[in-house]
Amino acid sequence: MKIVQTPNAPAAIGPYAQGVIVGNTLYTSGQIALRPDGSLNDGDVVAQTQQVLANLQAIIEAAGGNLHQVVKTTVFLKNLDDFVAMNQVYGEAFGTHTPARSTVQVAKLPRDVLVEIEAIVALGEI
Repeated sequence: MKIVQTPNAPAAIGPYAQGVIVGNTLYTSGQIALRPDGSLNDGDVVAQTQQVLANLQAIIEAAGGNLHQVVKTTVFLKNLDDFVAMNQVYGEAFGTHTPARSTVQVAKLPRDVLVEIEAIVALGEI
């Protein structure tokens, strides 16, 4: 198991890694709308989703990958009424690449953010 750590995404706020590589697969920890300096992007769901995806991209790139190698994401929303706005930003980030995805509403997220996303990434050629 190889730990992935980058200063281009927020440091873990608990006993976990930003990402872990096992074989050719990267598993990211869920990312919330923290900036790399640890400050919270407390904007609306659009701004928070943009920050979350930027954090994921930084971790994936630190592992030697890119967003087009993402095979599965899980999106946690504080309110499913934000789905359309989150989905718009998500679609812009991934373009024509469409990984598998689950989206669920949760009671609460760390730092009371609106969205959290985790990813599974196939590193190398796919």
